[in-house]
Amino acid sequence: MPSSDPKNGRSPSETGGLSRRSLIGRAAALGLAGPALIPRAAAQTGSGKAVPKPAPAPARPAESLAEPRLLVAGLGTNRLKPEPAAETPVWSFDGTASLPVIRTKLGETVRLRVENKTDKPLSLHWHGVRNQNAMDGVGGVTQPPIAPGADFTYSFVPPDAGTFLIRPLVVGGSSEPSGRGLAGALIVGETAPPSLDQDLALLMQDWRLEENGALMPFGQAAFAAASGRLGNLVTINGKPVPEAIEVRPGSRIRLRLGNVCNARGTRIRFEGAKVYVVAVDGQPTDTFEPLRATLPFPPGTRYDLMLDMPAEAGASVTVNALIGNGLVLATLAAKGQPVTEKRPPIAPVGENKLLPAEVKLQNAVRRDIAITGGAKLDKDKPSAEPAYSGDPNRIWAINGITGASGVAPSFTVKRGQVVVLAIRNDTAFPQALHVHGHAFRLLHPLDDGWEPYWLDTFQLLEGRTARIAFKADNPGRWVIGSTVLERFDTGLWTSFEVT
Repeated sequence: MPSSDPKNGRSPSETGGLSRRSLIGRAAALGLAGPALIPRAAAQTGSGKAVPKPAPAPARPAESLAEPRLLVAGLGTNRLKPEPAAETPVWSFDGTASLPVIRTKLGETVRLRVENKTDKPLSLHWHGVRNQNAMDGVGGVTQPPIAPGADFTYSFVPPDAGTFLIRPLVVGGSSEPSGRGLAGALIVGETAPPSLDQDLALLMQDWRLEENGALMPFGQAAFAAASGRLGNLVTINGKPVPEAIEVRPGSRIRLRLGNVCNARGTRIRFEGAKVYVVAVDGQPTDTFEPLRATLPFPPGTRYDLMLDMPAEAGASVTVNALIGNGLVLATLAAKGQPVTEKRPPIAPVGENKLLPAEVKLQNAVRRDIAITGGAKLDKDKPSAEPAYSGDPNRIWAINGITGASGVAPSFTVKRGQVVVLAIRNDTAFPQALHVHGHAFRLLHPLDDGWEPYWLDTFQLLEGRTARIAFKADNPGRWVIGSTVLERFDTGLWTSFEVT
């Protein structure tokens, strides 16, 4: 739905303006997917064709299913600080500090038997997968947590191609397994993938370490009540940054960036080549070049990017995090024999026809969600640390209720119903939120238009309200919760049920 900026010359964050020029400024003000050079979609207002129910991706016959891949979560070490510091005791998958990147193709079944050889309950959430509810991996909601010494087999057919994350998610116990190192990625390839020379996954973590390399203690209410467990050392794919990658001059690269930090959000900037976004949160979009080559990057967010390396040997492209004075996360160095193959310009990777082309908002179920709690800031002492003195296990609440196993869903809708949520952040901190089992559109505050990409994770600044819309087409009980895991552990989540 077209709209215009009501006050020319003022920024969208000042006016709430929704012109095409202001699209990116408003999205950036919310900390959402980055600047787009594409027009907005318009919401349907009552006319047009009915949207058919999405058909599930075809599963392979049961007799053809392979034995599940074994994924062992256990104790290990990782060289995070140089000697003479000791190696850091961590938790890892399959005894290696490298993060697992599981690749499959659209229509194939993912089967993983997870063995828990840690001393804490565990479950793995497939962040962004519009999964079968029993396979969503929220311990205490969709499954009993995997007890120490036990195992659980995840078996599902991802309905969408894209880049997804593997994150530990147990009610009351997510921060520690994540902060000790457990994370990974699930990549579901398109049936007709674009022509590429390399397809690379880069997963950003941070670690909160003592000087001697040991992990600082977990379960500190001061962290949970404020910005979360922010680390003091950043890794890519389990290794201290920068990650050095050699690629051929002139090669076409697909970068899949994922933020699996416990709490740290940042902005990502690219230098050395033009970079184009082809998917946000796993869902394809029209290609766009980020404004000022920068994208917001809260925990749980993913971007699929494509770029062509410079043709000359010795050139480099860097991926930088705007942390402190800037931090190089990865360097792509052009080495070896140049690629001479002529390719067309970078183009969209396709569309997801399982998602509705339009969302009927006029008959939507509308609900308000208010986030409260956390530490308080002293307005008279802006330099003072945030203070919290309440119950350390009930720091956050949604609509006055602290998330816990056994709490009833906030609302129930019938399958196929459109839902519009007005989410208000009444806390002193930005809130990164994730909707399980569904992809949503971010709506504009002054009309029923929406942003031109699907999301499952977004960041809402303090004092702001955002509206999101989605078609509740996936049956089961689904969580809406913080991607800052200390906040999730202390109550910042709710759920809804699709019947």
